Amino acid sequence: MNRYNFDEVVVRRGTNCVKWDESADPEMIPMWVADMDFRVAPAIEKALQQRVVHGVFGYNIVPESYYEAVISWFRRRHQWEIQRQWILYTTAVVPAMSVVIKALTMPGEKVLILSPAYNCFFSSIKNNGCEVLESPLLPVDSGQYPLSTIHWEVDWQDFEAKCADEKTTLFLLCNPHNPCGRVWNREELQKMYDICKKHGVKVVSDEIHCELVMPDYKFIPFGTITDDCVVMNSPSKNFNTAGLQIANIIVSNPSWRRRIDRAININEVCDVNPFGIVALQAAYNESEDWLDELCQYLQGNYEYLCDFIGKNLPQLKVTRLEGTYLVWVDHTTLGISTGDLFNRLLNEAHVWVSPGTMYGPQTGEGYIRINIACPRSQLAEALQRMACLLS
Repeated sequence: MNRYNFDEVVVRRGTNCVKWDESADPEMIPMWVADMDFRVAPAIEKALQQRVVHGVFGYNIVPESYYEAVISWFRRRHQWEIQRQWILYTTAVVPAMSVVIKALTMPGEKVLILSPAYNCFFSSIKNNGCEVLESPLLPVDSGQYPLSTIHWEVDWQDFEAKCADEKTTLFLLCNPHNPCGRVWNREELQKMYDICKKHGVKVVSDEIHCELVMPDYKFIPFGTITDDCVVMNSPSKNFNTAGLQIANIIVSNPSWRRRIDRAININEVCDVNPFGIVALQAAYNESEDWLDELCQYLQGNYEYLCDFIGKNLPQLKVTRLEGTYLVWVDHTTLGISTGDLFNRLLNEAHVWVSPGTMYGPQTGEGYIRINIACPRSQLAEALQRMACLLS
């Protein structure tokens, strides 16, 4: 029996919400930015209410109970033993990414990514004076409907050739992958590490979506492959608390950790707010059942989308969703550019998706990304509008 009502429609328009208030169109259904339209877990809401009642919100220390919550969560959920001294906190995963790149690279070096990739990968690399080096993922069309049409794999020959480039010093991984929805398995992660180690390339893994995994898949933290890496994570995507601004950098190498800690302080992203501290502990200590039920609901939304597209928009191909709530959809058979499709959906159907070109001008052309982390009634309405426009 379900304990939580993910079908509840929470009105977010008019709350200074990026997702809903960025557009002045009152008919717009936003399916773009990666946050969820669900109310947070009751334990998180209760913990925040109790903190608000105190009435004073000055500068904070991060208590030992915070570190204990992080360590306990990853031990029991992912069998990853994190040491207290490995944890560096900061405001969010994107600032974490930027300070790690700043600390571990020199301007002019190359940072390798698997593309298409989360758009902030490109900006964080370039803003630190480094060069983006893309290894395009390979789409494999299995033709299996409804839950699988496209599956994305690493081009290992290309990946190793780019690791072997003498200017490549860091590999920035997204696990689970945004936007292609892959949850990399242990063999793939091991192979990535072996190739990187062979060529002296440091591994940095963005694991912000690590708990949003479909029931038939298992998330493997890169830290269980090797301690010789940097991992960035946060409860923000998994528990819908992105606005509370909290994230962690997990790094065992003491030299790297000193450099990253220095970069955190140089860039002044070393102070976090009291609500992020409280929310993380409530999430990791008291909200695991909410998360499990959420993943089941997201699986249901994905199945609904696949079924609807199969019946009403069969010209589209849906990527197999293993993790995240972001569905990567191939629209090439429509015969229009991604930019044109995006504009038509936005202006005629009043549905705001993410154009694939955000995630790589070449590798993202021909794709759109759809955020399905919303009540099913909202998803159904958005898909119906798309079908009326494109059928």
